[in-house]
Amino acid sequence: MSGTLNKPLFWRDARLPFVELRQLQAGQGLCYAPHSHRQWSLGAITRGRSDFCYAGQTHAIETGDLVVINPEWVHACNPLTSSAWGYWMLYVDKDWLAQLRFQLGGLDQPVWEDFSTPVFRASQHHAAMCQVAETLVDVTVAVEEKEQQLVAFLARLLPDLKPVTNPASKPQGLLAVEAYLHASASLEVSLEDLCRVSGYSEGHLIRVFRQHLGLTPHAYLINRRVERGRQALQQGQPIAEAALLAGFSDQAHFQRTFKRLWAATPNQYRQALLQD
Repeated sequence: MSGTLNKPLFWRDARLPFVELRQLQAGQGLCYAPHSHRQWSLGAITRGRSDFCYAGQTHAIETGDLVVINPEWVHACNPLTSSAWGYWMLYVDKDWLAQLRFQLGGLDQPVWEDFSTPVFRASQHHAAMCQVAETLVDVTVAVEEKEQQLVAFLARLLPDLKPVTNPASKPQGLLAVEAYLHASASLEVSLEDLCRVSGYSEGHLIRVFRQHLGLTPHAYLINRRVERGRQALQQGQPIAEAALLAGFSDQAHFQRTFKRLWAATPNQYRQALLQD
């Protein structure tokens, strides 16, 4: 039974492509390396305590808290080893969510804007989030009801999230490097290539990159490769094929890196509950 509790559950449904869910009931000995996701993420802590590293700060979080993670923002959780660790984590497509925020009057245009709220303490939204999560994984609930409950929950939550005011703009050279890494994530990319794209020296590039993105260019590239491999797994690709598509030299390297960033194996992720 303990092995089952420590095993993460991933849920997704092809009819609701804008949302994905992860559950861990009672994990122990887990460690999450700094990483980011292209989706907006919301986590409900259901068991234990952890240090939540996000936006250059460390927050002590525990059962009953909610964590809010912007797309592409680097974060990591280090659960205390003395206690079991559990949570629900909701991943929502940022473009879909921006459209919803626009429809609800929270945005002037349907273009993504980050939130500054990192943690909700003992919020009424925690119980609502857990209820929505239970609904999403319930095979007896119709997909239309799942979508309606998710939208209703977000409509109550979003007004309580504070937007980022005066967000720092990225230099053009850095934007060029980001675009290059997204397009070339599965290829061999050298620091010399990135300097040529950005027009920066090596030292300046690494300094600016870490300042704005929280990772070194190499760590960012590896993160993008794992994301690309994850997308291939979503589409049903075999693990070996996903590894090659993502740019990893072999399946073993992909598996080690995936587990380091996601605290789960590619096979555990691939076996997510898929509904027709």
